[in-house]
Amino acid sequence: MADLAREERLQIMLSPAELEALDDWRFARRMPSRAAAVRELLKRGLAADGFVQADGQMKSQEFGVIERQSGKAPGDGKP
Repeated sequence: MADLAREERLQIMLSPAELEALDDWRFARRMPSRAAAVRELLKRGLAADGFVQADGQMKSQEFGVIERQSGKAPGDGKP
């Protein structure tokens, strides 16, 4: 997924408490960046199951919301 072009920017505003919760979640899972953590949370929320957990070795660019290899969303039950 490293060749995935990210051409769109999404900005969100968070309260200090929301940012703290995001950072706590990110650091507990050794995520490389806030952007990677947000993409992982989006992916988990959209998939609701079948996600790949962060292993602490992945780079920020390797985290994506949609799996593009098969053309199907993760967790849709199809190979």
